[in-house]
Amino acid sequence: MKDPELLYLVGGVVAVLLLATLITRLLIHKGGETPVLVNLRQRVNAWWWMMLVFSLSLALGRGGVFGFYAILSFLALREFITLAPTPRGDHRTLTWVFFLILPVHYLFAWAPWYGMFLIWIPVYAFVFIPIRSALAGDTDRFLERTSRIQWGVLTCVYFLSHLPMLLYLPIRGYEGQNAKLLFFVVLVTQISDVMQYVFGKMFGKHPVAPKVSPSKTREGLLFGGAAATLIGTGLWWATPFSPPVAALMSALLVMAGFFGGLVMSAVKRSLGAKDWGRGIPGHGGVLDRLDSLLFAGPLFFHITGYYFGTHMAASHAQPEWMKAALRLWMGD
Repeated sequence: MKDPELLYLVGGVVAVLLLATLITRLLIHKGGETPVLVNLRQRVNAWWWMMLVFSLSLALGRGGVFGFYAILSFLALREFITLAPTPRGDHRTLTWVFFLILPVHYLFAWAPWYGMFLIWIPVYAFVFIPIRSALAGDTDRFLERTSRIQWGVLTCVYFLSHLPMLLYLPIRGYEGQNAKLLFFVVLVTQISDVMQYVFGKMFGKHPVAPKVSPSKTREGLLFGGAAATLIGTGLWWATPFSPPVAALMSALLVMAGFFGGLVMSAVKRSLGAKDWGRGIPGHGGVLDRLDSLLFAGPLFFHITGYYFGTHMAASHAQPEWMKAALRLWMGD
């Protein structure tokens, strides 16, 4: 938070929220507390709290950021799992998931041990989960139950954890400024959601997938996505990208965020729910607010790393303190 450009970004968002708060109060003063305006007020108030917590995590440094996203992963996974009844045979598996697999994954991310960060969940956890469930002896809908847990861990933990990993992405000439890159990803993706919602309400006539998410329209995606891309392009100065590349990366975030939200809506609808939860007034649950970031985060992380030719595996190998702890544990 000592970076003046990062403070400019935070100040810009605060200014927008102040304007939104003022407009909302004026609308309620003139039109009364209609359901639409009450929902708008709830959304703006929730954005204030989300902005405050996100900024606080940045102020606390890398530990604060990784701790913040670990908590978000826990809450998102909890919403995902509890949306549908969980058989008794999966209870012990879920205990291992929440209290071992999730925290150890974020430990590898924070350390950082990039190689283990990449494979801990998609290899070791994905092998362990069906084994532990099989040992419970419950074969009823076994494949469906196991796949649901694996999908929840993949999206809510593995995909989401790529956002704080942006802090470690080695980019020549951009050292010590990666918090702005994280801010850029979150800002553009969330602005895209807001712009698509606004333009969809104003001009939306052709839903992209009516049975999955009636509110996601072609007009909302086109105009809202274009607006978010323009904003992202205008923020090129806070990124390691040139303006044309910032435009392409912003468009990537828009599309990845849109389809991430669409896929998670399909999952949500298949479970017979409208929202993932009620934890954020006006927005639904934590996962309702994070769904677009689940796909945008890992795609942006790996494409950015490829673009700059980074070598995370070499620069972030197993830390010496982890090697020493492992040798001690093995009695060597």
